[in-house]
Amino acid sequence: MVPNRWANSLGAAFGATPEHELSFGLLSPKPCSVRPVNSLGNRRSGDGEAHFDVVGMGNALVDVIAHAPDSFLDEYQLTKGWMALVDTDRAMQLYRALGSAVEMSGGSAANTVCGVASFGSRAAYIGKVSADDLGDVFGHDLLAVGVQFRPGGRNNDVPTGRCIIVVTPDAERTMNTYLGASSLLDVDDVDTDVIARGAMLYMEGYLFDRIEAKHAFRMAAGVAHQADRQVSLTLSDSFCVERHRDDFLALVSDEVDLLFANEAEIMALYETETLDQAVQAVRSECPLVAVTVGAKGSLVVSGGEDLAVPAVPVRKVVDTTGAGDLYAAGFMHGLTIGRTLVECAEFGSIAASEVISHVGPRPLVELHTLV
Repeated sequence: MVPNRWANSLGAAFGATPEHELSFGLLSPKPCSVRPVNSLGNRRSGDGEAHFDVVGMGNALVDVIAHAPDSFLDEYQLTKGWMALVDTDRAMQLYRALGSAVEMSGGSAANTVCGVASFGSRAAYIGKVSADDLGDVFGHDLLAVGVQFRPGGRNNDVPTGRCIIVVTPDAERTMNTYLGASSLLDVDDVDTDVIARGAMLYMEGYLFDRIEAKHAFRMAAGVAHQADRQVSLTLSDSFCVERHRDDFLALVSDEVDLLFANEAEIMALYETETLDQAVQAVRSECPLVAVTVGAKGSLVVSGGEDLAVPAVPVRKVVDTTGAGDLYAAGFMHGLTIGRTLVECAEFGSIAASEVISHVGPRPLVELHTLV
């Protein structure tokens, strides 16, 4: 049975007009008539006014981003386009080998909430860091862009996590992640008051690798729904989905009101050979789904309707790091101000196009100036 929370707490009209129709080759969406759904545009949801529009929860990492030739990947036996978990020794080996790099607070959900704030919506973030310099830097970076940081209990024994991102000349990113303290988040680190005061809880699939984090997700989703708030999830990575498929399927079916995924991730979740098959599978499991399809744009699945929205062209793709994160930011910002689903996807495409035009997973301009 599809949860009815979305219909109960969202309330404006969303629809598509013919100019937004686009064939992905896999799907040919039908024209969509306007239908009633709810809006977060009045910035109220659940029990009284929401203090935050989006509350993110995920791995609190510091990104180390560097350009390197394909030969670097070969020399250090890295698989292009993959995200590999590494230990401390491997992380330090790659860090030293790369030399000059850009360092900034990162993590998928953290990138998203920074994008939300850049659009002008109110955001908070829950993640675990260590009591070290990088932990302090992470929190300061979020506060500098207007995101409230709730770190939970700081860990003194395990360093703050970091993600080493190698960007090759074709703009593909290869990530080597040392999770450190970030992976130790558990139910005791979840600020339930912040979640209850956020219109939308946004959870990062990358955090799903430990049983303690799974418990934290379930608890956080329960707190949000008890306060009559919405719960969103990003699948993050197809390999992560394959490791935890059954748990993800149960979470999506039981708790998720809005699911974000790319084509590979949604197909991995439902073990299908085509995007069309995956869409048919997810349709009965989740009220609202946004699937990014690379340069073709995105597909929004809502009930029996499929809305295809093209990507925003960019002159040159420099670094695809953060594209999905910023798409989610734009989409959720659109929901908070009561825009149509097509407009939400367009906001997502605008944010994604900005972030892939330069190095780094965060916008270099205020996103609200682009819409």
